[in-house]
Amino acid sequence: MEQVLSTRQTRKVVPAMRIRGHRLNPGESFILWLSRVIIWMVIVLSIIPMWFVLTASFNPSNAYFSFSLFPPHPSLVNYVQLFKDGQFVVWVRNSLIVGLTVAVGQVLLTASSAYAFSRLRFWGRKYGLMILLILQMFPNFLAIAAIYSVLAQLNMMDNLGSYILVLLGGSAFNIWLLKGYFDSIPKELDEAAIIDGASSWQRFTRVILPLSVPMLVVIFLFTLMGAFGEYILAGTILQSPQNYTLGVGMYGLISNQFAKNWGEFAAAALLSAVPLTVIFGFLQRYIASGLVAGSVKG
Repeated sequence: MEQVLSTRQTRKVVPAMRIRGHRLNPGESFILWLSRVIIWMVIVLSIIPMWFVLTASFNPSNAYFSFSLFPPHPSLVNYVQLFKDGQFVVWVRNSLIVGLTVAVGQVLLTASSAYAFSRLRFWGRKYGLMILLILQMFPNFLAIAAIYSVLAQLNMMDNLGSYILVLLGGSAFNIWLLKGYFDSIPKELDEAAIIDGASSWQRFTRVILPLSVPMLVVIFLFTLMGAFGEYILAGTILQSPQNYTLGVGMYGLISNQFAKNWGEFAAAALLSAVPLTVIFGFLQRYIASGLVAGSVKG
């Protein structure tokens, strides 16, 4: 018995050793090193702008561009000035409220709508989602005049709730994406649940949603990122400093004709990335599987 086991283990090890010892031909080696060089070039090109933002945030001269890689007299004065009046904290708070609310709302609306288009049969199902996608193709700034007019007539301007309500309307692409994933889930699971006496709501909450967690996390994260840095609609709807989000507040730092606070702007840009980085760190294990979910059907 021991001899048979050792023989089986040897058979398993030998192919692995052959694979590890496989030598690349000159063409494959060249492509491998070329891909590495390209990847490192992309990484360096991505880091350079971030480095200039970092150096500008520590530059007390309030200059955004510098000919040196390091500021001559680094200081934390820009960070101190940014937190001096407390406005930056208000901007981050408002952005988190808007981003998290819109992300959660989008997940709920997207999941329920995608389930209806994927599993239920109703009038208008065939062309309903296509019409939503066509309407979604038009940029948001084309509808700013209409949005402003409607909110002004309803006395809903300068309100975070109104801003959140407007952002919740842009979910057609997420519905289409999630519907494709729901279509890849075997319908035999629904049939088994029906045999067990499950209703449509129970099939949705106990069968479909647990299998769709990675995709829902990706939709949540991308929606959060989009709402967190949105400026066009925020600059139109929000008018009071206590309601500013990060996009509107940070633009105010550099929009003054006679004093552009580039140092504070750079410091705010770095600090505003911290909340998203933390959330991304907690959810990153779902992202890879969610991005490729539904790509292979069957």
